[in-house]
Amino acid sequence: MLASSSQSPIAALSPVSPVSEKDIEEAYIEDPNTEGTRFQAALGERARRRHFFSRLDNEVADAVHKDAETVDFTEGEEKEVRRKIDRRVLSLVIGSYLFNQFDRTNIGNVHTVAAFNENYGVTNNNRWTLALSVFYIGYCLLEIPANVLQRRIGANKFFFMSLTWWGLCSLSFVYAKSYTGLLILRVLLGIGEAGYYAGMVYYLSFWYKRHELAMRISICMTGTYPGAISGLIAFGLLRVHTSVLKGWQFLFLIEAIPTIIMASLLLLFLPSFPFTASFLTPRQRAIAQARLNKDQKPTSHGGMSGFRAFAMVVTDVNAWLLMIIYCGFNVGTATITYFLPTLIVDLGFSGINAQGMTVAPYVAGWFLVVFQAWHSDRTRDRGWHVMLSSAISFIGYLILATSVEKSVGAGYFALFLVVGGNFSLFPLVMSWAANCFSPTPKRGVGTAFIVSIANCLSIAAPQIYFDNYDDYRKGHAISAGCLFASILAAFVLRTRLSHKNRKNRDHLQAMTQDEKTKLSDEPEIADTDPRYVFMV
Repeated sequence: MLASSSQSPIAALSPVSPVSEKDIEEAYIEDPNTEGTRFQAALGERARRRHFFSRLDNEVADAVHKDAETVDFTEGEEKEVRRKIDRRVLSLVIGSYLFNQFDRTNIGNVHTVAAFNENYGVTNNNRWTLALSVFYIGYCLLEIPANVLQRRIGANKFFFMSLTWWGLCSLSFVYAKSYTGLLILRVLLGIGEAGYYAGMVYYLSFWYKRHELAMRISICMTGTYPGAISGLIAFGLLRVHTSVLKGWQFLFLIEAIPTIIMASLLLLFLPSFPFTASFLTPRQRAIAQARLNKDQKPTSHGGMSGFRAFAMVVTDVNAWLLMIIYCGFNVGTATITYFLPTLIVDLGFSGINAQGMTVAPYVAGWFLVVFQAWHSDRTRDRGWHVMLSSAISFIGYLILATSVEKSVGAGYFALFLVVGGNFSLFPLVMSWAANCFSPTPKRGVGTAFIVSIANCLSIAAPQIYFDNYDDYRKGHAISAGCLFASILAAFVLRTRLSHKNRKNRDHLQAMTQDEKTKLSDEPEIADTDPRYVFMV
């Protein structure tokens, strides 16, 4: 039950006599609802959801949105609310992503172990790259439907299902056998992760302002720190052998079980939206919504249908430019996490030591990821930062394609550039995408569309590393070419959005007051509205 420290004037009116508009106006005059709790207090006891897939309570959401319209709060109160959101939401998202990366990338660690390859019949490089590619089938088919489902049932239930599914799939690797079994488990693992990446970005956009988003995504959702930790875990566990399990089996076991536990924690403690946040007081829920209303006014329900939002996305040039940017760097990201231990082995190191040597590139990459995201939020720029990170990774791939045979040091240094550049692009591009799409239904479908199409390309991405007898130089060259396309697309998108902002500003200045009053009065401004300001 939502409670308030004082009774609402509207709630105090007699329930017997009908409430007139005059009564409501007088109640507003008596209490302008600056406390931001009136409508929540008037809700009373709410009926429990009938089943797991029931829709969220729209009346509660409406009450919080109405309270947010009039709540007065200080800068100190806003910071306190943001700190509480960071402690609860960010900590849970970080934990879920940590286990996501463990379960996704541990196959790259165990590929350097002969016992794993023998168990699953990975006898050549073609079989290996196919096993990597089939993972992305689920993404292409289910990314957009997964985001629609998340908005219906809430983030906590959706991510509970997602983590539980892929945790059980990862656990199955311990006892499965044969190459067919490997392919089936990889497909199932991809199905479990469908909607996770775009869904998390979409979810965070309900909690943070546009200029706060890149930093949070970089902290929550970058593969650098999980990659470093996973390398250390693999370095230790791959040495373990018992009469029951081998080292590579321990790796899957130890990393799968915490994922399933994490799923339960998300179900119990992760709020679906700000209006369901039990860790916030009614006033703080109104403040959490009000601070976003000043920036973008995200809505948790209602609005256009998923089909309408999809139609708007596919006809938006911005969506296709963002898709090109994402595809360009995702070719490298989709392969480097799997091939990094293998590339280090090819530099002349043993399979076990290669696990430990993956740590340094990931740690260095983490600093670049966080710095780029922090500076991007601080300057409120996305385009130039995307181009810079793409250029860093581009240079790394050029070194790998041209100098790896001549110098082991140059090859290892290039891996630092590739890891840092590639992984710093995800928070930048996805926060840029979240800023380019409005209203909220379009944002949800748009971010899912970009990830879905990009992961269709990811099915083929591992196949570029077909030249294992040529130090993978052709694959590195292809990755460099894709990143160059990202740089060009980012430049075009930034130029286009800057032009649209100038055009919208000039259009608003030329409009009469009567024309301005005819503009949409929807609570959330669409990106086609001249009042909408794009982050460039």
